[in-house]
Amino acid sequence: MSRNKPNVVFFMSDDQGPWALGCAGNKEILTPHLDRLAAEGMRFDRFFCTSPVCSPARASVLTGKIPSSHGIHDFVRDADNDRISYLDGHLAYSELLAQEGYACGMSGKWGMGNDYELQKGFEHWYVSVYDGGRYRNPKIVCNGEVRREQGYLTELITEDSLAFLERHAGGERPFYLNVHYTAPHHLWVGEHPEEYVRLYDDCPFDSCPQEPEHPWSLSLTSPSSVRTDSRANLKGYFAAVTAMDDGIGRILDKLDELGLRDNTLICFMSDNGFSCGQKGIWGKGNGTYPQNMYENSVLVPAIFQHPGVIPAGVVHSGLLSQYDFMPTLLDYLGVDHPTAGQLPGRSFKRALLGEPTSENEFVVIYDEYGPVRMIRTKTHKYIHRYPFGPHECYDLSNDPGERVNLYDDPEAQPLIYRLQTQMENWFLQYADPGMDGAKLPVTGTGQSDWVAPGKTGKHTFNQNARLFKQNGHL
Repeated sequence: MSRNKPNVVFFMSDDQGPWALGCAGNKEILTPHLDRLAAEGMRFDRFFCTSPVCSPARASVLTGKIPSSHGIHDFVRDADNDRISYLDGHLAYSELLAQEGYACGMSGKWGMGNDYELQKGFEHWYVSVYDGGRYRNPKIVCNGEVRREQGYLTELITEDSLAFLERHAGGERPFYLNVHYTAPHHLWVGEHPEEYVRLYDDCPFDSCPQEPEHPWSLSLTSPSSVRTDSRANLKGYFAAVTAMDDGIGRILDKLDELGLRDNTLICFMSDNGFSCGQKGIWGKGNGTYPQNMYENSVLVPAIFQHPGVIPAGVVHSGLLSQYDFMPTLLDYLGVDHPTAGQLPGRSFKRALLGEPTSENEFVVIYDEYGPVRMIRTKTHKYIHRYPFGPHECYDLSNDPGERVNLYDDPEAQPLIYRLQTQMENWFLQYADPGMDGAKLPVTGTGQSDWVAPGKTGKHTFNQNARLFKQNGHL
């Protein structure tokens, strides 16, 4: 393996809306380091998650498979005695990189089951165990040792990442490093350093209009909703993003200091989108029941930078998905994938390099969340909920806010039929019948077992059915 192969640092945020980035046009949120990264690289303004919740989206990034192929359909409720490695048997790109000689490090949120053991080719493992969304003194698994760290989680992830870079700066092997922050996932009040919270004391938060509560909306933080004090929660959300941005800046500076920046590909994206009051929702896909596929839920910020290789200051508006990330990364690094032809994604390396692409590329993507599926073209979106709906269709050219559902419009029926047929044919091609989310009772309240139940004696889904009964949905 040549040491001249590019290193990779992959930053991932957690629950960052596509609007929560200065370079995306938000004049209120402070993200100077990400803005600089975008100015020095390429930002994608129509990049979509594969599922608008963390665990299935992260699994799709890592394996290139859709949830109905890898089997993670909701956020994983990982417990100490349920160490299920959900991706066993599913090839991850990190395994291929390890085979190629890369030193692979994982720092931050794993979120795909079994936080306690090294997985998928990673030889460094500094993983935060979910603790109700708390950022202070987190529980960490460091290379098999479970310990309670002292400090602020965002800073701890940054410090571990800096140490990884120091160790591997002069090594013979290239490195791949996941810096997967938990920010800006809730909790938001009383969790973040005051130096960041105070930055937003006078912010009007015009970028987050507090619209009337959506009729499908669910309480994000039971028993009391963030709506009881939206301003305090907005300050915390924005502070979490800015604190993370500072950490990213420190890591970028370290790459410069170590002379690594010119030979390092930087990737940044969120696992899924998020709304902070827009459309009357605080949350992502499971911020409502039925689960939603609104743009704020399925769009994610995405930036790629490599000095002298990726053109600087470019905004790319093709439709891309997280299932395209794996083939692109491997193509970029010159690493073969033995079953690439069986995956739904396609490499967008040529776009990254600023080379011409076909008009027929990057014009349609697909998304799923259990029995909710979406097809999105440049102009329209169709959402189908199995088995009986409700279904939605939006003309995004004339209705970018997704306010007018055309599903019952007689004039829209030929379009809806065409989009539904195209969507169903695509999922028939890439879904594993044994993992097919359209047949599963996914409610957005978590997953505690394999799709084929019986491993833990727990229900796979619907752990919080009581919540839905209270809201009149079950």
